[in-house]
Amino acid sequence: MSDTLEQKKITDVLEDFPNRLVLSSLRDKDYLYKKTVIQKINLKGREAYQMECFTDKQVFHENVETKQLRQVVFERFPSVYSQLNVFGEEKQWDFKVTKKGKLLSNVHMRNKKQADSAIVQMASGGENENTLSGKRISVEGAVLMPHNRKKNYLLQEGTVVPPLVDLGIFTKDGKVVRSMYDKYKQINRFLELVEDVVKDYPGKNMHIIDFGCGKSYLTFILYYYLVELKGYEVHMTGLDLKEDVIRKCNETAKKYSYENLHFELGDINGYQTTEPVDMVVTLHACDTATDYALYNAIIWNAGIILSVPCCQHEVNAQIKSENLSLLTKYGIVKERMSALMTDAVRANVLEYCGYRTQLLEFIDIAHSPKNILIRAVKGNVSKTKRVKAKEEIERLCREFGIRQTLAELVSGE
Repeated sequence: MSDTLEQKKITDVLEDFPNRLVLSSLRDKDYLYKKTVIQKINLKGREAYQMECFTDKQVFHENVETKQLRQVVFERFPSVYSQLNVFGEEKQWDFKVTKKGKLLSNVHMRNKKQADSAIVQMASGGENENTLSGKRISVEGAVLMPHNRKKNYLLQEGTVVPPLVDLGIFTKDGKVVRSMYDKYKQINRFLELVEDVVKDYPGKNMHIIDFGCGKSYLTFILYYYLVELKGYEVHMTGLDLKEDVIRKCNETAKKYSYENLHFELGDINGYQTTEPVDMVVTLHACDTATDYALYNAIIWNAGIILSVPCCQHEVNAQIKSENLSLLTKYGIVKERMSALMTDAVRANVLEYCGYRTQLLEFIDIAHSPKNILIRAVKGNVSKTKRVKAKEEIERLCREFGIRQTLAELVSGE
């Protein structure tokens, strides 16, 4: 590939300093590295790239300055590798060189809503016309995409959010660290799920309990969002079993001047409070700890429940069904099915107890298989629906031989 129009297409993409690049499909069979991945990183407070070079059995790392990116890519593509995939924040570019040396390229939006499911493709040097979002576009010697809109996140870049700065997600001037962009999106997704229910919640005073808060980065961000951005009067308690974690979290809350956020050492099972509870949050509480948190939330008549379950073993250890042995004979299938069944039982228990309940995708499953969030809001559940939810739980438990569940805890209350 000569240094002409074809090379300029790639140069233009690289000048925007994308998040990730993958070089693959060896042309030079004697080359040691079968694949090379180049990932944007935060290196001592500045943006750089880390190059991972893969052999059959090993991977080697090398840091590369941003100004060297173009040189690094063109030293390897297309002489060594015939395929180059480039991943930006919203777009993905794919380049491939054929056996005859012709460069093929395409680009598409990584966010399908913004792209209207359209993909623009073309071969180099040609001319193509496509329709995108109802508009006719002409492409000559390059791949073009209109409507490069950015998502309107609840936590906007340019705003200094102390917890995000300390987490390394924002720089000190409020810019997203590019290598942390996925985490930034996950946090905004969580706040969107919160926003959908708190906007209709009566009053501006809220007592929130976070069970199994851990290092509490989402606890701090939730407090910041509700108090600093939405103007709620929030009293929030984080609960965890690790003394050093609780001490650190209280120090951090003091550092941020979050006067009504404090942390206590305690167990989810048996925790008591004399104050009315408006919201219960439990993120990645292990196994039955999630059930105890939901149980407490129900007993307290909490208005909002947000729960992201973690590992789940109780149902898996009990399942036994000859009629459905196809689903239980393979360990990995049984494990995944048990997790889904557990969350389905939890959701139906909440409905039986008078909560409008949804199971929602918290984060993309590509980042974590633990990506289901249980969101429940008290009220407006008909008696018929509540009875049906209880019947469905009992039927499932009978069919699979399940005994000890959150359903049993609630029905025995």
